[in-house]
Amino acid sequence: MATDKRVVVYGASGYTGRLICEYLREYNIPFLAAGRDYKRVKEAVDAVPGVETVEHEVVEVEHSVAALTEQFRGATVVLNTVGPFARYGHEVAQACLNIGAHYTDTNGEQNWMIDAEERYGAEFAAQGLVLSPGLAQMYTIGEIAANLCLETPGLDTLDIEVFWKGYPTVASTNTILTNAAFAKAYYLEQNEYVEWPADGGLYELVVPGQHELGLALPWGGTSHPVWFKKDPRVANVRALGGVFDRPLMQGVPQIVTAALQQMEGLSLEEKYRIVDEQSAQVRSEMPPRENPRINTSLDSVYASGPLGRAHCVIHGNCNYKQTALLNAHAAAHLVQQQPRKVGFASSCQAFGHRELLGTLRSFGLVLEPILQIHH
Repeated sequence: MATDKRVVVYGASGYTGRLICEYLREYNIPFLAAGRDYKRVKEAVDAVPGVETVEHEVVEVEHSVAALTEQFRGATVVLNTVGPFARYGHEVAQACLNIGAHYTDTNGEQNWMIDAEERYGAEFAAQGLVLSPGLAQMYTIGEIAANLCLETPGLDTLDIEVFWKGYPTVASTNTILTNAAFAKAYYLEQNEYVEWPADGGLYELVVPGQHELGLALPWGGTSHPVWFKKDPRVANVRALGGVFDRPLMQGVPQIVTAALQQMEGLSLEEKYRIVDEQSAQVRSEMPPRENPRINTSLDSVYASGPLGRAHCVIHGNCNYKQTALLNAHAAAHLVQQQPRKVGFASSCQAFGHRELLGTLRSFGLVLEPILQIHH
């Protein structure tokens, strides 16, 4: 049951998985579309415009290490979109190690990233493989902006924000609730993890390019403190994220608080059931394909040091498309050459921040960054 396709899209029936298939078609990269329900995967892949012009295969696979190992054997890279990843990621990472394949995912779960690095990072590195979780608009674009700032030496503190227009998918909502229920969120202070206050409160932020303030959350801590913890240039990282829609953001703490109250005293299995039910109520259907006139994104990074400052803003559109393209870029890189860094690595560490930016620019998904440097 091994595959002759070098790229696997696992979770291809989901919104992000389907978009990744779209961009793999544009790259003309043959792929295996896999998921737990053959009918749903087939329907999603068949909806990709022009999918018949690229070689691809659709399979149903059980979510277990043994089944994934057997089905994915022969692949070079597995692009994993099956989350929440702290719940479902371990089987995929282990299967990748079993078959010698690179791993990326689209997670937004800081606890999964810390755990994945501790559990699997050394073994991926020993096999010359990259383990790159969090390859997604909400984290990678901010990381690109941060790295553009850090091209100026002497900056050691990153203040990061990300905003977007649109509604979270059922998977994104599930992640928000899973983070709140099962994980602590951290920022980085003098290279040590410090826990965000657990009150679930909203933060008011100045958003470049508009007069209205934005509302944001630590959003599980984000990937940035994890990626930069071992970067010798950086000592402090705080990241906040949110949607531009204020009423929607104001409703998030209430949704989270209500879910946590329901979970009190319940078993782990029952807690996950409540997370799934609450997520489905927020948005259970497949969202429409993003509209660039509506679904915009903004990433802003202030980088500072004792005697230096830089500010980078990246305006974009269609954050799920950005996520999908980033994963297709990773696949195109990995089927042709080794990543820049093996083991646990961010997308910028593995593929280069200017290369990722160039790909996003070439597909019309982000503006030229606005970069200001003060010495």
